[in-house]
Amino acid sequence: MSTNAHRSLAAFKRIVVKIGSALLVENGELKRDWLEALVSDIVRLMGSGSEVLIVSSGSIALGRGELGLPKGPLKLEESQAAAAAGQIALAQAYAGALETHGKKAGQILLTLGDTEERRRYLNARATIGMLLKMGAVPIINENDSVATSEIRYGDNDRLAARVATMASADCLVLLSDIDGLYTAPPSEDPDAVFLPEVPRITAEIEAMAGSAGSELSRGGMKTKIDAGKIATAAGTSMVITSGKELNPLARLSDGGRATWFPAAATPASARKAWIGGHLEPRGKITLDAGALTAMKSGKSLLPAGVVSVSGTFSRGDAVTLVSPEGRTIGRGLVAYDVIEARLIAGRNSREIEAIVGYPGRAEMVHRDDLVLEDAFLNGTR
Repeated sequence: MSTNAHRSLAAFKRIVVKIGSALLVENGELKRDWLEALVSDIVRLMGSGSEVLIVSSGSIALGRGELGLPKGPLKLEESQAAAAAGQIALAQAYAGALETHGKKAGQILLTLGDTEERRRYLNARATIGMLLKMGAVPIINENDSVATSEIRYGDNDRLAARVATMASADCLVLLSDIDGLYTAPPSEDPDAVFLPEVPRITAEIEAMAGSAGSELSRGGMKTKIDAGKIATAAGTSMVITSGKELNPLARLSDGGRATWFPAAATPASARKAWIGGHLEPRGKITLDAGALTAMKSGKSLLPAGVVSVSGTFSRGDAVTLVSPEGRTIGRGLVAYDVIEARLIAGRNSREIEAIVGYPGRAEMVHRDDLVLEDAFLNGTR
């Protein structure tokens, strides 16, 4: 294990920060001093050029206090009610803290399904991207108020990892009630050894994960290791550090104790590999010569450059892209269902709304969702 694991957060371009309930809420009350200190860290990172997203637990814990619910396990409908009440208070707290620094917040409620079903995935990715483009901070939480199965505390670790991969973030920070990964739970084993860096998550590393630490934080280390597997495979470095003290992100950047899980690739290259090799194409789009030239120079595929469309794909599915001669030149995630794609093929993007009845995306396949074959890029065929 490396002992030179210190990294500055300012070195990362897009950072997802996951906050656990126990850090943010105490006895049903929001820890405002802690939140304000965290937001000051986030604003400082934004000032140095980083984009920051927040995945925050806390709605149920806060709603518990708002509604006067007793301590102890809640029934599903009580958890849903607490989440509904707490989410309002939580969003207001984040918006207010950011407003003091002249920043805006945007709330997004997701389920794990939103990160796994490609149509919903593209919608969420586009919303996150637009908020960041406009300089706002996305505040993301699991949509617990409409959960149809028993609410599982700790899912926000995995949800944060999926959000990080969805947003092509290069760093995921898990703020926890523990300062990193040990060879055994330090509360149980005085000989537990701290690990400053985990180059690769092996079966041995997974076996080190302990159980939950508190009533409000049920995820424990296991879901954090699960999150690390999701994140690092998608090109996102992950770090686990304590959030108990004020200004935890500043402390981390200043060399505070933490366990780093470095990514083996960049988010962009990992995403391209996923699109290029792991998704089964559902259709085929034939392009004209102008579209080929534009895409070779790094542009998105616009409807105007599409000659024909075939297959049975839905929005978000992978499609094969072919030249006028029928040669495969790449693949991508398409922004329209096959029927709509046929209607707008060869048309100017300004005509889309008049044709399909709503203001759709200007691109048939966005360049971030596009993988071109090396032979095409290098002009060898």
